Amino acid sequence: MKKILILSPGEMGAAVGDVLNQNGFEIFGILNGRSEATRLRATSVGFRDVETLKKGLEHADIVFSILPPSEAKSIATKVAELMAGILEKPFYVDCNAVSPESAKEVAAILKLGGAETIDCGIVGNPPGGSQKPTRLFVSGPNAPVMDAFDGMGIEIKQCGPVIGQASAVKMVYAGVTKGVSALCANMLIAAERLGVGDIAHEEFQYSQEALYRRMENLTPALPAVSGRFVGEMEEIAATCLSVNLSAGFHQGAADLYRLLERSPFADEIRETVDRERGLRTTIKGCSEIS
Repeated sequence: MKKILILSPGEMGAAVGDVLNQNGFEIFGILNGRSEATRLRATSVGFRDVETLKKGLEHADIVFSILPPSEAKSIATKVAELMAGILEKPFYVDCNAVSPESAKEVAAILKLGGAETIDCGIVGNPPGGSQKPTRLFVSGPNAPVMDAFDGMGIEIKQCGPVIGQASAVKMVYAGVTKGVSALCANMLIAAERLGVGDIAHEEFQYSQEALYRRMENLTPALPAVSGRFVGEMEEIAATCLSVNLSAGFHQGAADLYRLLERSPFADEIRETVDRERGLRTTIKGCSEIS
């Protein structure tokens, strides 16, 4: 496998494509109709534009789908329709943050087009954004195919032969990390609206120093990514329901991220987040949303 189609070259997709390109793989994307920022991001790290999904599938040995969760099934349907007419079908790696049940639905959709799916959950910052490599948890009968990419700026973690196992890891992990971020932001906004923001921040700094540092580091960027997090929280809620646990916490987290989507900072993307704007300013701005 040398030719990889990545759907799509957003922040994570472009970073994954970048490290694979650096390791000798040919990276393709569909840049037609994308924003100038997205096109620049992709071409600057070596993406070649194949213009259409059909051409991309015909070129590729393997496809990485890295999209918002809400798009996972619709893109799988489009791919399956086109795969039916392709003789040598590429593997399809579903890297979207979806529940195990959704992952199985995606695999079933692709099967109708004769394609084989690998379940994948991406954990960590985009490659290059941390000293630790980004981990790709994978599962399914064809998951060993992914070992070809291990050590190339990403780490492959095999989870087993069943579609949904990798997505389960992603749901559990993101349910904690992004769930905690939502909980912290929610209660700090509540403190502002209750008129006790000064006291609450001082107490967190005094008695929860590590947690407060985490809030300082992560919260200002949440409005920039909240649009993607809504669907992920809903998939995590569905995952909890599937094992007879309450979905309420993560449904509430989805509501919090919807609120952040309406904040004065929601037009930012991760690359353009105002690094000078601190935690308190961010929370105050978000607390004023009706």
